[in-house]
Amino acid sequence: MMDTRNTILAVVLSIAVLLGWQYFFARPQIEAQRANQATQQALTDNKDAAAPLPTTSAAPAATPQPGAPATAGAPAGATQPQASRDAPRVKIDSERLSGSIALVGGRIDDVSLKDYRETVDPKSPEIVLFAPIDSPQPYYAEFGFVNAPGGSMKLPDASTQWTPEGEGPLTSEKPVVLTWDNGAGLTFRRTISLDKDYMFTIRDTVANAGGQAATLFPYALISRRGEPHVSGYYILHEGPIGVIGEQGLQELSYKNLTEGPKTFKATGGWLGITDKYWAATLIPPQETPYAARFASTTDGGKAYQTDYLLDPVTVQPGAQAETSGRLFAGAKQVAVVDRYETDGGVRKFELLIDWGWFHFLTRPMFYALDFFYKLVGNFGVAILIVTVLVKLLFFPLANKSYVSMSKMKLVQPEMAKLRERFKDDKAKQQQELMALYKREKINPLAGCLPIVVQIPVFFSLYKVLFITIEMRHAPFFGWIRDLAAPDPTTLFNLFGLIPWTPPHVLMIGVWPLIMGVTMFLQMRLNPTPTDPAQQIVFTWMPVFFTYLLASFPAGLVIYWSWNNTLSIIQQTIIMKRQGVKVDLLGNIRETFRKKPADPAKT
Repeated sequence: MMDTRNTILAVVLSIAVLLGWQYFFARPQIEAQRANQATQQALTDNKDAAAPLPTTSAAPAATPQPGAPATAGAPAGATQPQASRDAPRVKIDSERLSGSIALVGGRIDDVSLKDYRETVDPKSPEIVLFAPIDSPQPYYAEFGFVNAPGGSMKLPDASTQWTPEGEGPLTSEKPVVLTWDNGAGLTFRRTISLDKDYMFTIRDTVANAGGQAATLFPYALISRRGEPHVSGYYILHEGPIGVIGEQGLQELSYKNLTEGPKTFKATGGWLGITDKYWAATLIPPQETPYAARFASTTDGGKAYQTDYLLDPVTVQPGAQAETSGRLFAGAKQVAVVDRYETDGGVRKFELLIDWGWFHFLTRPMFYALDFFYKLVGNFGVAILIVTVLVKLLFFPLANKSYVSMSKMKLVQPEMAKLRERFKDDKAKQQQELMALYKREKINPLAGCLPIVVQIPVFFSLYKVLFITIEMRHAPFFGWIRDLAAPDPTTLFNLFGLIPWTPPHVLMIGVWPLIMGVTMFLQMRLNPTPTDPAQQIVFTWMPVFFTYLLASFPAGLVIYWSWNNTLSIIQQTIIMKRQGVKVDLLGNIRETFRKKPADPAKT
């Protein structure tokens, strides 16, 4: 009876976990993907129009502010679309980025990622990261200066017309130089350079030809307008983020910012806004103190901003001063992010990727998959190889478990006699069973160990598939073109033979069915239980798991299917070595054999 209760409890808990996972993770993921695709399509449709996005400067107080989050609107006297088309621009054309820089305002507000597409179709539009004013969700970066409190010096702002030196696009080998003269003795010279990945470096030089010293506060900001689409997962952060000096990682939600600005004082680190796969972050000079801020506004529509303000720079007459900052705008590729931390000196930049609390599992899992991917060229095959290695790693534990299970099968006749002998005395029955287990060196919970070991591996693989851009649109073979997405086939249209797209609830593809079959076969290594309750669980559990895992990433389902197959082979070998008869076909026939009617009920 205890065995029956334990089995039912384990199955109920497993199903509850998977149901919860499907409700809180799988379904929101699909909805978020659809929303993001819709937004990306809208951004792509509007990409040709580009306009500067004005910033409403805050009134100087005891400490100057870089500017309030941008409000809606275009320069006075111009409609937004017309302002976009008429704005002069410098093209961006590097190995991995395309887009342009607005000369009016000097903003980086038009960036697309050449290596990433909206869908698995290589002809689909590029991912748009930054977008100008008349896009559905404007998103841009800005660098500049604000006056000291009480200062009134004319400085470059949203309406400033910068003049480029020379011609040609911004590339990884050729920077862009912009200049502007304020007409009162100050000349601003901005050099924008870009590496072969996603890091911009903005170096501003201010020359003072006037008769008075100029005190300026350098700043940088990232502004995002509209309500960004987020997946809404507890295991993934999307929104304002930063490592603020000694105060460490700060992960804020967009809702947090509506409750009031968050301010910090620090030295070193970075701050910005992250999505699931992409991010835009500001990187101040790592040895210079700065004031960091996360803020929002609803004036003219929702807008969110993250910015930093450096200590003042004083430019004496006849002298010049220089300040610089960096902007990461691109994909959160692990190798690139790690290199910016190690070679670029960006403090704890690895935390831009949300490895989670169990980073000690998820990071090694990723590096293992990435290592074998570089050897075989296929992340799906890498998953199969890593699964084998995990099996080998836990072989002693699994071996001990399967040996114990085999011994339990050998003593089944004796266990049946004890249950019959003490059927009216359950306490004595359990006492004798425990004595039998001890005498034969059997662990009654041994069968749970392989499942328990599999849980952290399953979770770490899920996390890697979910958060790393390397897994996005990574194909396997055949119809699996994205290991991070569910199997796109379904049994209910005969895997595409019927021209009908079933609702999501009926999307049970080939790989979930393979997983269900392998689970069924693994369970049929054991004879069907005689207890009716256990028989029901034994029969229907593979069906439940097939349905529940159908909406999981295909990479996870492939892992589970392969893991089941390896478990079948391992358990079969161990059972034979222990002298246990393996009658898989007989057990399967027994499952589907019609049971004779119970005479007591006729």
